Amino acid sequence: DVMGNESITGPANKAKTTVSMKNGQRVMKTNGLPNHPTGDFPNSGKPNRISIQRLTYSIPVAPKLSGKAVWAREPGVALNGVKFEPGTAERFVCENGENYRIEALQELIDLGLDANHAHVQPTGAYHYHGVPVGLIEKLDQGKDLVLIGFAMDGFPIYYSKSGQYKPSYRISETPRTGDICTMQTPHTRMQKSLSNTQPDGTFVSDGEYEAGLGQLDECNGTTIDGNYCYLVTDEYPYVGRCLKGVFTEQNRPGGPNGPPGGHRHQGPP
Repeated sequence: DVMGNESITGPANKAKTTVSMKNGQRVMKTNGLPNHPTGDFPNSGKPNRISIQRLTYSIPVAPKLSGKAVWAREPGVALNGVKFEPGTAERFVCENGENYRIEALQELIDLGLDANHAHVQPTGAYHYHGVPVGLIEKLDQGKDLVLIGFAMDGFPIYYSKSGQYKPSYRISETPRTGDICTMQTPHTRMQKSLSNTQPDGTFVSDGEYEAGLGQLDECNGTTIDGNYCYLVTDEYPYVGRCLKGVFTEQNRPGGPNGPPGGHRHQGPP
């Protein structure tokens, strides 16, 4: 019963997540290991190895809408205890001051994502940037909507197998303005000019929210049968970057994966 107390284990019982209800909170204790097959880590795009975590998430059982959209670095956690963290640390910094944060799902830089649209942080934490394919296969009970996790504000996170709920984001038509731009990581360095290049989804700032374009709001959420929820989608932004409910950020705010940068703002203010 994923709405109540539960225990989830994975291959060879290495993955373990327990959930209990305490004082109006859904308390999830997990070692952060996925309960489905993953890609090989480390790999050429991500030189980190999956390792056991010791994480506790406290998520409201009775979520409440706040009336505003608030950015969240880790907007939610899957039922198997693996977190959703759509942002990346990689970015191009340009000599004219422009700053372009790279999307995880793009073709310019190999970030080592596996078939679950996930990879591993330097801490060893496996995390999802998009649709958690392996988890959905385990949870699928034949219905279109598959409950795959909970947002930090307590609202459920679903995946629609039919894709009937579309995001309200589009690719910007405004050319980029960065000139000599450099991306540097401990294992990769790239330099290129982005001036007068057309947005194509490579960078966070390439996406623009247009209310009403799809069925989902700026946080990739909507109301279904009278209840608000979020969806992870096959289309951008894949995982919402903000939350509409009342929540407390349980992990460090800002930092290397902070709010979107660049000359155009993605998502809510």
